[in-house]
Amino acid sequence: MMAPDTHHYGFLCPPTDQEEEPVYRTPSHYNPRLTYHLPAGAARHYQQQYGDMYFLRLAKLKPSVEQVARDAWEGLVIAGEKVRRVDRVLDVRQGELCWVAGTVYMELPMKPNILEDLTKENFTLAPIPRRTYTDPSNPEATQIMMEDESGRLRLTGNFLRSTQLATGAIVAALGTEDANGDFEVIDIKLPDLPPQSPRWEGKAPENGPDTGKAHGKIAFVSGLGITGTSGDTLALELLTDYLLGYTGFSETENGSPTSSSKITRLIIAGNSLGASVTTDATADGKPQPKKYGYDASAYNASPITQLDNFLAEILPSIPVTLMPGEKDPANFSLPQQGIHRAMFPQSRAYSAPPPRGDDKPEAGWFDSVTNPWDGDIEGWRVWGCSGQNVDDVLRYMTLESSESSPDGSIDSDARIRVMEAMLRWRCGVPTAPDTIWSYPYQSDDPYILESCPHIFFAGNQPEFKTATIEGDVPLRLDGDTDMTDADGSDVPRVRVLALPKFNETGQLILVDTETLEVEVVRFEVFKGQEEQK
Repeated sequence: MMAPDTHHYGFLCPPTDQEEEPVYRTPSHYNPRLTYHLPAGAARHYQQQYGDMYFLRLAKLKPSVEQVARDAWEGLVIAGEKVRRVDRVLDVRQGELCWVAGTVYMELPMKPNILEDLTKENFTLAPIPRRTYTDPSNPEATQIMMEDESGRLRLTGNFLRSTQLATGAIVAALGTEDANGDFEVIDIKLPDLPPQSPRWEGKAPENGPDTGKAHGKIAFVSGLGITGTSGDTLALELLTDYLLGYTGFSETENGSPTSSSKITRLIIAGNSLGASVTTDATADGKPQPKKYGYDASAYNASPITQLDNFLAEILPSIPVTLMPGEKDPANFSLPQQGIHRAMFPQSRAYSAPPPRGDDKPEAGWFDSVTNPWDGDIEGWRVWGCSGQNVDDVLRYMTLESSESSPDGSIDSDARIRVMEAMLRWRCGVPTAPDTIWSYPYQSDDPYILESCPHIFFAGNQPEFKTATIEGDVPLRLDGDTDMTDADGSDVPRVRVLALPKFNETGQLILVDTETLEVEVVRFEVFKGQEEQK
């Protein structure tokens, strides 16, 4: 049960003798899939080669993209020549019009090379973030290739300038080999959206909600950016009061009132901390020698303590799923494992007990999960990442000036298009393990989207943006598209969410559990004149 709601829209209300009836939170139906949960201890190996992931991805997705290409190009005649299919990239012959499927590999002038780092140092740190891997002043330095188990073929042609590609995507290319041995592309086909299961996978839970009447909300927030200083206090308190129902009905940006009692679950999509829990510098700013074990002088407990306080205050009322981000205390390589329960001395009372032996972890009221993460919430299949996948793919692309802000940042429409491309590539993290550090999977590539999600989100984006994506149709940018007919429809349809950073925008995203319509709740803090300057 949560705090009673009032029927007022503001904080400052006179006391009343009227007795309010208690308001109960809409129950949550939650099923994490544990797709990215890694085995613990000696069962987690790093001796295998990373190249196995690309072969697994090609073997899994090649039949799908070949079927799409076959449907489009079978019997096609261009300039009197009939298009034919070749099995391998090395079977392409000069002057013959053909198509072939394989894995995209992009050689970029500013792309980091882990092998070079290892030759210089005995150990290596996380790579320094770069805005782009391309060199706009020298576009010829970017080389796009297609490879399979037989070899590699360089792709050329003007068509590539209008196509979004990144290392790790599986595509089929139509064209002909020129005199230089390059494959000049005239068309490209993608695997497109995978099959999508209906809501509840055709079976609603027993004693579940009446889907025609009960409209709950799934809340998404990312980039809390808690630093442990007084600057975090007011924004977090406003968010806490809203989630606990102390503010009553809140008016969203579209003007509609929403009761926080309708929120069934809160998803926190990474970068909850805005300051590191460790420091390598002394008080005067000079670096200090590294030490092993606990070092009180190098440990800053304030950010994680404040996050624990925030979670402990809202958990009695609302279930929480917490994903780690690149700034959070978790492993850096994907998939990041959940932040350890020992970091939350107050909140861990709401989490499930630790698994024993080879048992899979259970889902608790407080669920510290992996990044990426997928699961079922209110019957909808949800897949999300804390934003590293989108940021890295954008570094592969040379975007037009219209797609960049004056400060050089990428606009939100371009980020939505990248997320659409990932869905149509059927791969949530295509650039792993090339430029995103990743666990070297050997028997399976979990980044492949074998089932199309209903909600696909990425956290820690500069601003909020949403879209509806359908199979075999163009992208529709919108704010509130009704997706009721997605239940049981043969056409895959996905609600895409680019989640903004809360510490910069103050925005909480609500998704209706029946229609998947989106609402934005914004928390603003008044800044004094001196601070505004």
